[in-house]
Amino acid sequence: MKKITLIFLIAVVALSSCKKDNYDGPTAGLAGKFIDSKTGEAVQQDIIRGTQIEMIEHGYDPVSPQYLIVKNDGTYENSLLFANTYTVRPVRGNFIAVDPQDLDINGNILHDFTVTPYIRVLTPKVEKVGTKIVATFHLEQQVANAVQKIGLYAHSDSRVGEPMRLVAAEQQLNAVTNPSTNYTVEIDLPSNNTTLKTGTSYYFRIGALISVGEAKLNYAPAVKIDL
Repeated sequence: MKKITLIFLIAVVALSSCKKDNYDGPTAGLAGKFIDSKTGEAVQQDIIRGTQIEMIEHGYDPVSPQYLIVKNDGTYENSLLFANTYTVRPVRGNFIAVDPQDLDINGNILHDFTVTPYIRVLTPKVEKVGTKIVATFHLEQQVANAVQKIGLYAHSDSRVGEPMRLVAAEQQLNAVTNPSTNYTVEIDLPSNNTTLKTGTSYYFRIGALISVGEAKLNYAPAVKIDL
């Protein structure tokens, strides 16, 4: 009899542990973009090791932050959030730091961040000239720190950037730039013909990095070129 009672109790516990919990699933979402405070254009980003959005959900102590990845075009989206108030802060970005904000996320919320990029890549032009890919551009930096480097990055994926490239041509500047200076960076195609193959299309993207701790590169939009 004791054995039967014990088996019954174990079965009850097992069944109760299989019941669905009563917590609602994620029903909210947050989306938006990073907008240049001067130009109104989206601030280009890196998809790998780029800007992230730190989100701390209220009502829990302690709570581990969540992080949203920002896309190459400066947009972001997470449609699987629990409805609540969150402290939201972009971190490790390519723009002057902004203050954290408290957002009541109930349903699908749109929220844009207006930021000042460390560097604006102006008048970008990328073209095939003979046996080279030539990039020309101007730089307009918004802080007094030196520009560490400039570069031209190539990849078969449109999300090309410094951490996601097949070929890179970089120049170390380590100097404050002059907005009137026309910068040129080139990729020699014959020297890279085993990676950048004739008859194939690739994306090329200009980038520049400021000398600020944890800063990420600022970019011009990627350009597709048929080789």
